[in-house]
Amino acid sequence: MPRTSSSVLLVGLLCLCCWEAMITKVEAEYMAYKDPNKPINIRIKDLMDRMTLAEKIGQMTQLDRQNVTAEIMRDYSIGSLLSGGGSVPRLRANPQDWINMVNDFQNGSLSTRLGIPMIYGIDAVHGHNNVYKATIFPHNVGLGATRDPELVKKIGAATALELRATGITYAFAPCIAVCRDPRWGRCYESYSEDPEIVKQMTDIILGLQGDIPAGSRKGVPYVGGKDKVVACAKHFVGDGGTIKGINENNTVIDMHGLMSIHMPAYYHSIIKGVSTIMVSYSSWNGKKMHANHELVTRFLKDTLKFKGFVISDWQGIDKISYPLHSDYPNSVLVGIQAGIDMVMVPYNYTEFIGIVTDHVNNKRIPISRIDDAVRRILRVKFMMGLFENPLADQSFVDQLGSQAHRDLAREAVRKSLVLLKNGENADTPVLPLPKKASRILVAGTHANNLGYQCGGWSLTWQGVSGNNYTAGTTILGAIASAVNETTDIVFSINPDPNFVTASNFDYAVVAVGEVPYAETRGDSLNLTIPEPGPSIITNVCGAVKCVVIVVSGRPVVIEPYLSSIDALVAAWLPGTEGQGISDVLFGDYGFSGKLPRTWFKTVDQLPMNVGDRHYDPLFPFGFGLTTDPLDQ
Repeated sequence: MPRTSSSVLLVGLLCLCCWEAMITKVEAEYMAYKDPNKPINIRIKDLMDRMTLAEKIGQMTQLDRQNVTAEIMRDYSIGSLLSGGGSVPRLRANPQDWINMVNDFQNGSLSTRLGIPMIYGIDAVHGHNNVYKATIFPHNVGLGATRDPELVKKIGAATALELRATGITYAFAPCIAVCRDPRWGRCYESYSEDPEIVKQMTDIILGLQGDIPAGSRKGVPYVGGKDKVVACAKHFVGDGGTIKGINENNTVIDMHGLMSIHMPAYYHSIIKGVSTIMVSYSSWNGKKMHANHELVTRFLKDTLKFKGFVISDWQGIDKISYPLHSDYPNSVLVGIQAGIDMVMVPYNYTEFIGIVTDHVNNKRIPISRIDDAVRRILRVKFMMGLFENPLADQSFVDQLGSQAHRDLAREAVRKSLVLLKNGENADTPVLPLPKKASRILVAGTHANNLGYQCGGWSLTWQGVSGNNYTAGTTILGAIASAVNETTDIVFSINPDPNFVTASNFDYAVVAVGEVPYAETRGDSLNLTIPEPGPSIITNVCGAVKCVVIVVSGRPVVIEPYLSSIDALVAAWLPGTEGQGISDVLFGDYGFSGKLPRTWFKTVDQLPMNVGDRHYDPLFPFGFGLTTDPLDQ
């Protein structure tokens, strides 16, 4: 054969070998789980086939941001991070601070062998309430007073946008507890004592996650785009029914009661595509919910066909045993066996991961249980597009605290207010108040305190006092903006009664109520307004025509003062937009809110709910006087 022919043949063979090598390399690099055009189930299977046990257990682990680094995210394949109440990048952090932090952690996750993105969660329970200058909406009890599911859906959509403004994709909301006893410190996180109202308010999930497409399979999680976030129905199940309202305690009720009172909102959340469900600290008839296989696996997953993932509460696994964290290996075992998929550890990750690994290696936890958990977690991540868009979208930054969201919150405030008394009779109403007055008094501990208006779960876990923590409008500020410019406004937190009598005020507005609290610290056996609130009511209302605004997370003792009060308004915990209160006080809009829960006469009557045999309230469930807006 001539030299030239052999050279051509050699070159051809080399080219063919190179081409085959290139094809082999391309095939080797192709990973079905990274292909957005593949069905989710195929992507999940492909990824799980590639995962080690360590990577799977890492996905089941959720840590708080405070002692985590990008390197820890990378080295342990951590599946999720969260900010606990008040856990922020820095004081008064702006959206870019949040984005930089979240992206830094996310880049740690993306640098792992398989590049599985983490999901970042936060307690956005009435707006993006941990974030400086975010819009803080009324707490759920106030939203229950609106009886307006469409409004709540809009609030969900606004909250989702504000989360996305900070690069966060997972809200631990809504709380769909049915609070049956206002002595419970989380009662303001409940829309109502009535399961029907709570069920209706699950429309907030459609706002947070998006409307599920027609024909979607029941129980399959859904998040509809970059402007939506993962929602979390909590706390499964019966957390609002504990004895004497004691937080994290025991709910004693039969199966019929559990299913008819505490479970309906979960059916509806699942139908609406909720992606995650958080387990309650509480027990049902003595059995810890975090250890309840019958309800978490057999009922929630098998009967209700929930396909999202089940997450524990903060150290919820640790609390299976007492004291906290004692017999931790057994707590981890029974919690995961119960059906918990993602564990909010939130700190001791090496211990947790080591224990789960040991349980699997020694066949105490079957690998099928681990695979079920990881499959559910990955389904949510694939479904929400996290693999395609793991990093923050900077285009949402201007959504945080936007005017449109503040206007929506203002609407929610005015619709949430419940008018309990308006003069001695219908012929002599006190409200609406005249904007044009010579001199008026604004008094009370809650009249000029934005932190008190917002309540717990606002900027910090337990809430704050004062006006320097975020942006908004106090009740005093709202009144000042509403009245005629010639009106002289005198503000005094606790004025002397002689001063009130001598000052010739046209009328007074008194704002008093509870100081902020969250969870167990809010449990109360007496439900009294703390001093000087009662004294302020007595001193002011005894001397001048007065409107009392009660700022509280629940009904409180008010009967002893009712006869001296000319008009009484339940404002709940309205959040940052105090103008919603002045909107109805001065008649720009009418009062329309209805009590979402029974207002008792004395705490000795508790628990007392509508429908009870001996129902004798001060104001019954559903009560609420109305007013017509004034012609402007």
